[in-house]
Amino acid sequence: MSRPREITPDAIVEQFAASGFVCGPDVATALFLAERLGKPLLLEGPPGVGKTEIAKLWAGFHAAALIRLQCYEGLDEAKALYEWSYGKQMLYAQLLRDKTGEVLAAAPDLKSAVAILRDEADGFFSRDFLLPRPLLQAITAPGPVVLLVDEVDRSDEEFEAFLLEVLSDYQVSIPELGTLSAKRPPRVVLTSNDTRELSDALRRRCLYHFVDYPALEDEIRIVESRVPGLSVALTERLVKFAQSLRRADLKKAPGIAEVVDWALSLVAVGADSLSAAALRKTLGALLKNRDDVERVLADPGRYRG
Repeated sequence: MSRPREITPDAIVEQFAASGFVCGPDVATALFLAERLGKPLLLEGPPGVGKTEIAKLWAGFHAAALIRLQCYEGLDEAKALYEWSYGKQMLYAQLLRDKTGEVLAAAPDLKSAVAILRDEADGFFSRDFLLPRPLLQAITAPGPVVLLVDEVDRSDEEFEAFLLEVLSDYQVSIPELGTLSAKRPPRVVLTSNDTRELSDALRRRCLYHFVDYPALEDEIRIVESRVPGLSVALTERLVKFAQSLRRADLKKAPGIAEVVDWALSLVAVGADSLSAAALRKTLGALLKNRDDVERVLADPGRYRG
């Protein structure tokens, strides 16, 4: 995707549309403001509305690398920032065993030998043995980067506080190496499914935008752009059906990606309507819970809109 000369909300809408993504002016404006103010953007909303896709397209918009940190319960500093390759260090130590003996041969006593080892050991804590994880990759990247912190609400509060510290200065201190700072701070997009309340400190650090399910007309446009060969009438019916399901208090409401998969499935089986037979063949592309599937198949007319 080629980058436009000037970053404006209209340019963002146009570039996203070229990739088949219907980007509303409100989302485009949120991205524009995050760019202009140099702040992280927090996208919050239900699963399946395209929050992660927005970050991916934002990276493409800037011809930047996308670095993704997938959050989960128990995520800690080591998995998000860096680890030492202890296996590599041990391998090098074994390979250099003979050389180590030569170095220590000149030591007159144990104390001197320990001092020599201490000086030589620093070589095993160089960047050659450092395993950068997503946060450090984003901070030390030589080129433009979009850092996606995906589903930050799935991490715990301690990690959220650590993340806030890193994103405040875009630098990290590694005891053996010193402070590593970003030469060009990454653009940052955080996503949240709103499964828990995020801290006020993190929200203050970010610009905020709530991404909801698209309106009927917008979702029809999305399906039309992603699923060639589907009739206009069937496209409208299946989108209305999916939107009705989202209001039905199912265990897992269908997201946009599931709607597109369902439309592709209907094309694949040659369906020209939402008949009971077509639903039985394809509903697994739309709904991902057994109880939901059985509930809808038991009374599909209730959801036809």
